[in-house]
Amino acid sequence: MTTDFVYGIRPVQEALLAGKEIDKLLIQKGIQNEAVRQLAEQCRQLNIPVIPTPEEKLRRITRKNHQGVVCLLSAVTFTSLDSVVSQTYAEGKLPLLVALDRVTDVRNVGAIARSAECAGAQAIVIPQRGSARLGADAWKTSAGALNYIPICREPSLSNALKFLQKNGLQVIACTEKATQSIYEIDFTFPTVILVGSEENGIRSELLSIADQQATIPMIGRIASLNVSVAASICLFEALRQRGGKHS
Repeated sequence: MTTDFVYGIRPVQEALLAGKEIDKLLIQKGIQNEAVRQLAEQCRQLNIPVIPTPEEKLRRITRKNHQGVVCLLSAVTFTSLDSVVSQTYAEGKLPLLVALDRVTDVRNVGAIARSAECAGAQAIVIPQRGSARLGADAWKTSAGALNYIPICREPSLSNALKFLQKNGLQVIACTEKATQSIYEIDFTFPTVILVGSEENGIRSELLSIADQQATIPMIGRIASLNVSVAASICLFEALRQRGGKHS
């Protein structure tokens, strides 16, 4: 990507009309402008996050006349979760997905995408708000994996997990707070692996939805693993149990 943002009311409108994949729309806090209000409403209708942003932050992105709006572009095309599940079953594959709860470091998201693609996962599920930007940096960190693995951006991660459960997937929450080891989990069932934020782990709301919680056994002095490492271990344990195949 030569640039990963667009600024100004008209250029952002043109980006929407052109069907550009938009990560989020940043709007200057306190701005009173009918055109900006309409633009924000249009983005909300398209399920694009609209984020009130201090003017100083917008000025750090660009010092040109942004008119109170900066549109951050995505390096990936988002995919419908329903279509991923339907296609996976239609192709006779055993579903394996990864859900990220508030993972905000682009390097972690990129690394998880790379591991997920290598392990044969069909998609990564992220919430609309509270996730890392999927811009050029995430794409580079993924070593190009974001070209191949679908990303499903959902308004509500809890609703997305419930949808997956209704479609036959078990939700396995990877958390250091669990007592059960990941090596006691049967990953030969349709599965979504849930991992949490770098700071606070998985939210209690999502832990309560999970079918099972599991931890990665450790014997060292550090109490937890980096989220991308933890996700990778779970993914490749699933692949091992499945005999190195999709189904």
